[in-house]
Amino acid sequence: MPSIDFEARRAWFVDHLIGLRDRGAVVACAFDVASGEMAGFYTLDAKGGHIDQLAVAPTHWGTPAASTLLEDAMSRAPGTLRLEVNQENPRAIRFYEKHGFRRRAAGVNPSSGLRTWHYQWTQR
Repeated sequence: MPSIDFEARRAWFVDHLIGLRDRGAVVACAFDVASGEMAGFYTLDAKGGHIDQLAVAPTHWGTPAASTLLEDAMSRAPGTLRLEVNQENPRAIRFYEKHGFRRRAAGVNPSSGLRTWHYQWTQR
């Protein structure tokens, strides 16, 4: 999402992650075995099945990192996962739809004001 200034949001984001963790969310990271570099992470409210964040470093796009993270979240879910995706993020939309997520509704991110899609995955 090039339109989002992630560096400017760093302090807010760190506080957000700490808050999620303190409320019991799973925070899981994937690392590149060869370099030791963090490839990506996700946060999951395992009881409610909500993924608040799933992100992969651009240097790991096109690798199995995102799928590995999502599969791990699916294994911890209560049979259903929910998440929101920025409508202007076609790469993420394709990724989630490829992994069986279905669009349920439109929304707006209260922090950024960006339009979102609400997605849901249900274990078969």
